[in-house]
Amino acid sequence: MTQRKFPAVFMRGGTSKAIMFHARDLPSERAEWDAIFLAAMGSPDPHGRQLDGMGGGISSLSKVCVIAPSQREDADIDYTFAQVQVKQARVDYGANCGNMSSAVGPFALDEGLVTAADSEATVRIFNTNTRKLIHSIFGVHGGRAAVEGALAIPGVAGSGAPIRLDFIEPGGATTGRLLPSGNASDVLDIPGLGRMEISMVDAANACAFVAAEALGLKGTEMPEELERNAAALDALAAIRLHASVAMGVAGTLDAARARTAIPFIGFVSPAQDAPTLSGERLSSSAADVTLRMISNGQPHRALPLSASLCAAVAARIEGSTVWKAARRDAGDRLRLAMPSGVLTVGAQVRHDDAGWHATRGSFYRTARRLFEGYVYA
Repeated sequence: MTQRKFPAVFMRGGTSKAIMFHARDLPSERAEWDAIFLAAMGSPDPHGRQLDGMGGGISSLSKVCVIAPSQREDADIDYTFAQVQVKQARVDYGANCGNMSSAVGPFALDEGLVTAADSEATVRIFNTNTRKLIHSIFGVHGGRAAVEGALAIPGVAGSGAPIRLDFIEPGGATTGRLLPSGNASDVLDIPGLGRMEISMVDAANACAFVAAEALGLKGTEMPEELERNAAALDALAAIRLHASVAMGVAGTLDAARARTAIPFIGFVSPAQDAPTLSGERLSSSAADVTLRMISNGQPHRALPLSASLCAAVAARIEGSTVWKAARRDAGDRLRLAMPSGVLTVGAQVRHDDAGWHATRGSFYRTARRLFEGYVYA
């Protein structure tokens, strides 16, 4: 079969990288997208390296973003995120990627989908996966998105121009409810593990959080250590499946196995001294809580931003596993310790007669356009 070529841009957004497509350059039939994205990324690859495509062998480097002008009055751009599995012939559209969300506004400006005067742009993004709005605010120089700047983010070498992302009303992005079970935490009976206290929270993306000590973990384990700990990964996978059903993300355990992207599963512990991937050590005073996240069966080197936002929201919900582990004086800004360093996330949460409500989540990222041209599939 003759290869097809598609106009594309390759970008880093936060601690992820993705191929960026205009929707106009893809087939109008969505059913044809999967084969294109899999071939472009080099999936499936049983060796886990994606050498025959653009992917980097881990979930954060195997992503696709599709961008189009929006017909909505409250948005400028429609953005669809696709998570391409590395070893399986599967593309998942069930979640958003917070990191790649940071690349969408600059892409839209540089591609002429929106315009802005020099100084600052605000691009209103509608994420079609979660049906939520994101406001992207960033600098503009010479009619293009600013790239150079002083903001350094954990997990990315150097610094860049800051991009502020405001997630508007992020609660219920996957299930329609901030607390899908109605509770800040639940006790689930997991075969082989017993009764486990889990907090199931849905803000930006659906997540399940368990205390590290409940798994016999310290909470500061590095990704390579977790990858060698088959028992811990199996336990987290089992918790994720049962949480998926309890949250209503999937109707059965088999259906939950087929939805590999969500919910994210993470384990939390109090802020503590810990190593980082760069070889530096974090002091317990540098963070408010320690978090490790798993998605698609892989431990993250840097936290997924949507999961980080969800954790920050959970930390403000009294009785959740994250709230129990976090400093009580953390306020609206939570410092999350992770393998790559510390990530600060803002979360505005209130409690009223109707229960808990997340009004906004915010954080800063950087992004960079790496190349443009054609990708072959």
